Formats: sequence, C-alpha cells, structure tokens
Amino acid sequence: MTTKYEQAKAELVKNPKTWLVTGCAGFIGSNLLETLLGLDQYVVGLDNFATGYQHNLDEVKNTVGSGQWGRFTFIEGDIRHLDTCQKAVLDVDYVLHQAALGSVPRSLADPILTNDVNINGFLNMLVAARDAKVSGFVYAASSSTYGDHPGLPKVEDRIGKPLSPYAVTKYVNELYADVFSRSYDFNSVGLRYFNVFGKRQDPNGAYAAVIPKWIASMVRNEDVLINGDGETSRDFCFVDNAVQANILAAVAHGEGANQIYNVAVNARTSLNELHRYLVQALATHGVAVDKQPVYRDFRAGDVRHSQADISKATNLLGYQPLYDVLQGIEVAMPWYTQFLR
Repeated sequence: MTTKYEQAKAELVKNPKTWLVTGCAGFIGSNLLETLLGLDQYVVGLDNFATGYQHNLDEVKNTVGSGQWGRFTFIEGDIRHLDTCQKAVLDVDYVLHQAALGSVPRSLADPILTNDVNINGFLNMLVAARDAKVSGFVYAASSSTYGDHPGLPKVEDRIGKPLSPYAVTKYVNELYADVFSRSYDFNSVGLRYFNVFGKRQDPNGAYAAVIPKWIASMVRNEDVLINGDGETSRDFCFVDNAVQANILAAVAHGEGANQIYNVAVNARTSLNELHRYLVQALATHGVAVDKQPVYRDFRAGDVRHSQADISKATNLLGYQPLYDVLQGIEVAMPWYTQFLR
C-alpha cells in the first residue's frame, strides 16, 4: 500500500509545480530544495546568507545534476524587504517559508533582530503570498511555542507561556497566520519542528544545534559540553521527516489545510543517551571518542523535556516519519564525518 507521501511525490512528478523556498541556503531549506529538484519541480530560492551558505547550494547542485539544477532560480535578498518577497512569490504555486533566525540563546542575546526577522519578515511573506494568491503556504513553526506547559507528549492545542524571545516570535507567526485565515480567507499550515537534525546542519558557531556541535567536538577531540545533568530530553527529528511534512502540508486539502502540526517522531531521547548514540555511530565510521562529557549549568530559556504527539499530522496529512533518531544519525553521520575532516 502506497503512503500519502509516495502518492504526493508521484503526482508532483506527473504535474510539476513552482515552489518558493525561503532560507534555501540553510539547513532545512537546502534539504527541501534537493528533494523538490529531485522530483523535477521548479524552485525559486530566497536567501540573504545570514545563516545559510553558498556551499549548501553548491552541494545540492552536485547532488541533483545540471539538468534538475536548471529548474532552480536563486534570489539573494532579505524577507525584511516587502518588495523582495513580492518578487520571490511571482507565479509561484507553493511557498515553503523556512527563513528565520533560529536559536533560543541568539534571541536572548539580540531580541530586536530576532523579532525583526521572524515577525516582520514573516508578515511580509504572508502579505506577498496572499496578494499573489499562492495555492499553499507552509511555514516553519517551532516546538518552543509550548513554553512552560508541562504536559507530555505535546498536543497542538495546549501550549504554555513562551520561555524566550525566539518562542514569542514563532507563536506570533501562528497568530498572524490565523488572523490572515479569518480576515482574508488566506490559509496556511504551520509546522512545529522538534529538534530537526541532518546533513548540512552547521556544526560551527555559538548557536549550533546540539547534534552537529557535539559531533564536531568529538571528531576534533574537544570537550563535549552538556547543559545540566544530561537527563534533559528532546524529540529529535531527522530532516527527511521534516521534508515529508512540508510537501504533504503544501498539497493538503480540506480539513488538512489551515492547521498547526507537530513534526517529530513521538519519542524522547535524553542528552546522555544522545551522547552514547553519537559515540557509537562515530565508532562505526572510524572515529574513536575517549573523552567523557563535561557537565555545566542548565541553559536559560530551555525546557526540561520535549516530546510530540504526531497523531494529528498522521491522521490529517498522512505524515509517517521514516526515520527515528538512531536511523537518522546513521544516515547523517557520513556527511558529518566527511564535512568535518
């Protein structure tokens, strides 16, 4: 029996569409770009290289080949400029809005910049997409929206108070999307990502995510720093699962459209467990890790535990994650080890 995702991909190959991927030179955006070009879609990419990289685009080009790469049009620009957003959505069927300034610590260090990009930029994209009458608008929401709500697993309609400026901005995105549905009959789908990881996720810099940062430290024989006691847990989601959710959300009809969905695997992995998994995976790729992790204080703005209920996405979108955390690490590890050596 074919899955909804397989059916959606087959239909897109048969009837190619034009997609806009904002943040296309970033981690999730470049994975979306690679998948869409692999399905013979036409893709417009928008990025200002604030957190994305030209080498991500170069890698996609090398992966898909010159034929499919010829279906890609790149615009270097900033979502904080409405005219740039209007240019990017011209003649586009679907928008996958990934451009944002991520990271809780970054937002605590510079809440004004985070607000400007994640709220003002998001509103520009909404207005431009509404005016262009695109068929589908999907945006990257965040599990940080659940804030201090203690319940597990996290269910879409029960959230708490935000714990960081970043969480505030992602919640405001959802509020704006809802208002645009009510006021302008412009529907969208928000995807609350839970700790997405995979190839082309930047391992460097102060705001690097835990998996690439730890792998980089292990490969370089540096200390791995764990915030707190290591029993903090997360629902780690391999990037291919997030790609699947974006495509299913874009083509959703009826009840499946105009919703908020968790994108995860409905599992919890502690930081201590994650450390063991990465050590084991690196060993199979010829990297021996002898150093024990170094524990330090809990990080401000972090929630203690996170796990997603994905039944809504499963029931309404047909979302079926293909990778758990161990499978995702195994698939991604060759990229990390090659990139870091």
